[in-house]
Amino acid sequence: MAHVRTCTALVRRTRRTSACWRRWESSASSEATFDGSEGEHEEDVQRTIGFIGAGKMAEALIRGFAASGLVDASSMSAADLSAKRRKAMDEMGVHAQKTLESEAGVGNADVVVLAVKPQDVHAILERIELQKDQLLVSVAAGIICASLEETLPPNSRVIRVMPNTPALVGAGATAYCLGRHATEEDADVVQKLFSSIGCAIRVKESLMDAVTGLSGSGPAYCFLVLEAMADGGVLAGLPRETAIRLAAQTMLGAAKMVLNEEEEELLHPGVLKDAVASPGGTTITGLHVLECEGVRSAFQKAVAAASKRSKELS
Repeated sequence: MAHVRTCTALVRRTRRTSACWRRWESSASSEATFDGSEGEHEEDVQRTIGFIGAGKMAEALIRGFAASGLVDASSMSAADLSAKRRKAMDEMGVHAQKTLESEAGVGNADVVVLAVKPQDVHAILERIELQKDQLLVSVAAGIICASLEETLPPNSRVIRVMPNTPALVGAGATAYCLGRHATEEDADVVQKLFSSIGCAIRVKESLMDAVTGLSGSGPAYCFLVLEAMADGGVLAGLPRETAIRLAAQTMLGAAKMVLNEEEEELLHPGVLKDAVASPGGTTITGLHVLECEGVRSAFQKAVAAASKRSKELS
């Protein structure tokens, strides 16, 4: 009952502080656009999409776009050298072929999604003939818009996107930025598409390395924490499977509380943390150990280091 009363009080306190949180959000990024979950998914984007590369990320995008009803599988196509990946596309109702020629790779697609390894990007772009009415969406890590534009015909419309692996289960965190010639209509298309596999946020390109260090690499950090928490549960006597399930559900539930989708207002994680930590209780004792061991600082340094490395590789 104590926890119920605490959570009720938390909601009341957080509602009072939500205006301050929104002001902090606004000052952090004036260009940021949060996910288009307010009914936007219901509107069909009505675009044909051609994928260059049909790996796991491309598959996640295709499944998400189709499941949301934004784009029918028959309106999507893919080109990939792997017979296994082409077969996977065919099984989803997506036309696939080995070469970039004809409609499979680029052709008449309204949106061309470049989903290949970074080292292959420029060689592939030199082989395709992007049309003036086509939008190129690149999910290749570390390749900046200017680099893409230099390889493409003049005035090509380019949008750079950084999704992450939870897109595979429809819970991705995607950031995107516009090239010099991309339009607001282009941005709207990308916003709708990538909101269908999680959340999509528009940022300045100068922030894309930070995005890579945080949400791009972040799932691995979360897996590490989850594994460590489960190990702690096993150390305390829990069976391994039980410990992993409890740790995973705890992380999922905590994230949902922060996102607070019912009220469409982010809740500050610090406020939520304080609500769980009763004076002299078990949680504050555990938090004390984490703070003494430098866990908070370690995560900050990890994100900063990954962001720096992303900049070095771009």
